[in-house]
Amino acid sequence: MAETIEFDLVAPEAVILSQPVELVVIPGADGDFGVLPRHAPMIASLRPGVITVFDRQGGNWQPKDRIFVGAGFAEVTPERVTVLAEDAVPLAELDRGTVEQELKDAREDLQDAKDEQERLAARRAIAVTEAKLAALKG
Repeated sequence: MAETIEFDLVAPEAVILSQPVELVVIPGADGDFGVLPRHAPMIASLRPGVITVFDRQGGNWQPKDRIFVGAGFAEVTPERVTVLAEDAVPLAELDRGTVEQELKDAREDLQDAKDEQERLAARRAIAVTEAKLAALKG
């Protein structure tokens, strides 16, 4: 049996995943990073992107689960990786048409922004939505 690490992905609404995994790749703010069992302890900020859980099948890594996260933090220990995400949705549940409409709305919000706080929120929404579209293409 392959060695595993416990993986928990938690969003404000629910626990999205909680299971042992062989490898998980996380979109860190400084670049993607993979976590295997016995990883060195670390804490990392996340950027909008896709978390991919892999299983090894016949000597090759195969993606098992792909979940889009908008942002958040990851805590890694040798036995566990915990991701606290602002929002998380399985990639299979994203609809291109809905995401394109979200992008259009976010761009309109940026044009209609009355102050810097609204502009920052709109720019963040645009960045997250563009990352969703990129994830759907890849």
